[in-house]
Amino acid sequence: MAVRTLMKKNLLLRYAGCLLWALFVSACGRDLGTAQGVAEEFVDQHYVNIDIQKAKQYAVGLALQKINEEIRLTAGQTIDASTQKPRINYQLLEKRESGSRASFLYEGTIRSDDGTSFTRKWLIAARKEGTQWRVSNFSESD
Repeated sequence: MAVRTLMKKNLLLRYAGCLLWALFVSACGRDLGTAQGVAEEFVDQHYVNIDIQKAKQYAVGLALQKINEEIRLTAGQTIDASTQKPRINYQLLEKRESGSRASFLYEGTIRSDDGTSFTRKWLIAARKEGTQWRVSNFSESD
């Protein structure tokens, strides 16, 4: 009986440790003072969360023009809690940074509820505007 109790306590401690780690990681967030942090926040808002208005906060120049056009084209179409959104995971494939410019190539895997999936590549260009990084352009390819 003592061994079983010890095993339960050990398992409980592991779960608690995992929960604390998850809370720590989510509380840290990404560093929006870096080009990569802003690029990933843009990808999260634009592609993962499908929240174009939030993605717009990180856009300038051509990226902002593209976002405004997307907003115009999707006017009247609401995406809310009842909308079936795909599950999207992505990873960084390549990054180039020099001075006040940077570019990041991500590969996203998009999975729908019916079990189908496909991949897309997103090229995100960023530039430093004053003291802040902003997405200056973005494109998508197969």
